[in-house]
Amino acid sequence: MGAFAYFLLNIVQATFLGTWSVVWMSAAAVVAAFSSELPLIMARNIWAPPLLWASGARVKQVPGFVIDPEKTYIFIMNHQSMFDIPVAVRLVPVNMRFVLKKALLYVPFLNLYVWRTKMIWVDRSNPKQAYRSLQTAAKRIRDGISIIAYPEGTRRKGPIRPFKRGVFVLAQASGVPIVPMAIEGSADVLPKGGFRLRPAEVRFVMGQPIETSEFGDSPEEIARLVRVARKAVGDLHEQIGGQGLAESVRSAA
Repeated sequence: MGAFAYFLLNIVQATFLGTWSVVWMSAAAVVAAFSSELPLIMARNIWAPPLLWASGARVKQVPGFVIDPEKTYIFIMNHQSMFDIPVAVRLVPVNMRFVLKKALLYVPFLNLYVWRTKMIWVDRSNPKQAYRSLQTAAKRIRDGISIIAYPEGTRRKGPIRPFKRGVFVLAQASGVPIVPMAIEGSADVLPKGGFRLRPAEVRFVMGQPIETSEFGDSPEEIARLVRVARKAVGDLHEQIGGQGLAESVRSAA
């Protein structure tokens, strides 16, 4: 398919995806007035599948860890593209809250959905507020809420970059297992910057949980937890055909 044909197709896709997401988030915000869990179930089964279909992507889940739906987890994942989000929502079979930047609270429609579904947001520009947010989030996780975070902090194609420590402090404070996950190919479907959907294969895998009870809460132990988790994601990334850890990171892990 030529560049102009892709341009026309992307216009159709963008119109559908944008309209579908606005309609979905509005409906989910209404449903959330009665249950904060139901919109998350609907997201997995109603919102995400049409997005994956409309993209033309071939999404493949590689066999890995099988989740116990009765348990609480913190999921971590490398972040290549905004396409990672519907893939994770669809393929992780439990309700998850995302750890979001505070700036997203000002996005129309999305902010109402975030508020009604009790997502977790962090103000990275204010360390004291960020710490309070993490402590509040830890209590909610101990109460049974699973979350997903992208510890690289931004979307990156290629090898796994260094992880930010915030989610690992949260994991240690909450005491629940960390499930490493990896995705490869999503940046080929939807590259960072602009809207240029292209059909490609996306591979996804979940690894064995990392028990936070095996780590202390000192800065040194948190740093060790970060290294172990980053290596786990890197190994999974290599397993599904990705580059794994960057060489500079690999030597320090």
